[in-house]
Amino acid sequence: MQPSDVLVVDGDPGRAVDRPVVDVAVGVLIAPDGRFLLTSRPPGKVYAGHWEFPGGKLEPGETVEQALRRELQEEIGVTIGSAQPWREQLVDYPHALVRLHFCKVFDWTGALTMREGQDFCWERLPVQCSPVLPGTVPVLAWLAQEQGGSVLA
Repeated sequence: MQPSDVLVVDGDPGRAVDRPVVDVAVGVLIAPDGRFLLTSRPPGKVYAGHWEFPGGKLEPGETVEQALRRELQEEIGVTIGSAQPWREQLVDYPHALVRLHFCKVFDWTGALTMREGQDFCWERLPVQCSPVLPGTVPVLAWLAQEQGGSVLA
């Protein structure tokens, strides 16, 4: 996995200097028919209502895969099989500097249960749900590169 350049959201490119990095495990759940899962940010959280791939922060001592397993069980009620490390993206949001560790997931069990009041949708490119969280846009571009499609409707 290779990290990409820093994606700066709503601000100054120099803001990232001397800020702690928050590591986040993110699951790109891909169904057998090629659709992928997006969930909305829950009410009360930063960027509430924006669409993203599900996941969450790594706890001390956790690997990316361990954090992804825990977060997807806690947030959306599924137990994943293997998680394939795919890409990383450093995103400088006004509220935090976040290193997103994206993993592709093709195997899971359990029914989707949105435990934080969020919504979900199974999407194809170009995605129809909006608005999309800025940190999600690079992932859509990577998927488009792999599939030869466009990102947003």
